[in-house]
Amino acid sequence: MNLSLANIFRIPELRKRILVTIGLLAVYRLGIFVSTPGVDRREMAERMGAGEGGFLGLYNLFSGGALEQMSVFALGIMPYISASIVVQLLGLVYPPFERLQKEGEPGRRKLNQYTRYGTIVLAVVQGIGIAGMLVGLNAQEPGLLVTSGAWFYFVTVVALTTGTAFLMWLGEQITERGIGNGISLIIFAGIVAGLVPGAVGLVEQVRSNTLSFGQFVMLVVVMVSVMAGVVFFERSQRRIPVQSARGGGRRLAAAAGSSSYLPLKINTSGVIPPIFAGSILLFPASVASWFPEASWSLTLSALLDPMSWSYNTVYVVLIVFFCFFYTAVTFNTVDVADNMRRQNSFIPGIRPGKMTAEYIDRVLTRLTAGGAVYLSAVCVLPVVLLGYFGSVSAMGGPFFYGGTSLLIVVSVGLDTVQQIEGYLITQNYEEQPTAKSGRIRDRVEDPSGT
Repeated sequence: MNLSLANIFRIPELRKRILVTIGLLAVYRLGIFVSTPGVDRREMAERMGAGEGGFLGLYNLFSGGALEQMSVFALGIMPYISASIVVQLLGLVYPPFERLQKEGEPGRRKLNQYTRYGTIVLAVVQGIGIAGMLVGLNAQEPGLLVTSGAWFYFVTVVALTTGTAFLMWLGEQITERGIGNGISLIIFAGIVAGLVPGAVGLVEQVRSNTLSFGQFVMLVVVMVSVMAGVVFFERSQRRIPVQSARGGGRRLAAAAGSSSYLPLKINTSGVIPPIFAGSILLFPASVASWFPEASWSLTLSALLDPMSWSYNTVYVVLIVFFCFFYTAVTFNTVDVADNMRRQNSFIPGIRPGKMTAEYIDRVLTRLTAGGAVYLSAVCVLPVVLLGYFGSVSAMGGPFFYGGTSLLIVVSVGLDTVQQIEGYLITQNYEEQPTAKSGRIRDRVEDPSGT
């Protein structure tokens, strides 16, 4: 499919959706520079620069640089993601939520409402944590806060919670009126905004001999190789052959039917597992930041340092768990098998019904295991890179050009392009009957085919 600008912008609906998406993302990026009242933004940026490779650096990455600016968007979209995880888990163990999941669109709207409520609650809790962290940093070295006290806590929590609620609304509007998944695109936009500063940082390290030219070339080769690998795995499919049986009277002749296939992606869950895993690990780290002087807080912060092996071990375990969990939630093999049986379709050599569901589940489990290994390998890449390029700044190198960030950028980009292709294919399909002098249109309007 040719994704030229001429083809994209000649379709009014598609053009409108793309412009809406760009406009809402622009609003998000402008909001990054709206600072929380009472905080010195320049002082915050300097202190973030001193600890850019740890928990705050990772949080700053997912917030699109908002934490460094101490913006009203400093919490980012992570509270919404955490609330989504909780609601989906409750759908497996809490009967009322399980019933809502089976009610179709009305149930989905109700669950979305609960997710919004949970987002506000988590934003308030994390907002209190951020305010406490700022007060602690200011106590260690004054100059960060213009004001403090109970009023500062109240204003900070209200500003951060409002910012998260607004980002949640922006994401829903992009999903409904734009192109792609709004929440993923917000994270995507935040990471992409840091690519250019990250590249400039790497060049500066080469010029200052902090990083050799050979290491720089190797880092670029690794980045390009990871991008190619992500594209390969995200586009790869296991195609299960499906035969459609057709016939007349009481005979059902498979030979007279048509052949197709059931496509199963290697990575069915997309970028959801690393985002979910990162969101869960950020929460205890943010709680530890409330008590910067406590011994247990220092121990927990060290264990949850994004560059530590303890963090990455737990990270990989959570990625594998969410790969299987999200695939099980979004892909019901029993429903697929039942739909195939109702459509008189079957997998050659496999009996319809239960046997078909078990076969698809077995294949999907193997694919998901492979996808989990692939996601884990990509997401722990920053630790490997730092082990070799020990002098590379975490924010200038591995955080932006490897691991979760690169996976999100490439995967979300591919998904968005596929949605645009879908609109173009639909448009070409709708225009095709008019090119046949009305013959196809006549046969559609006359079901008898005469």
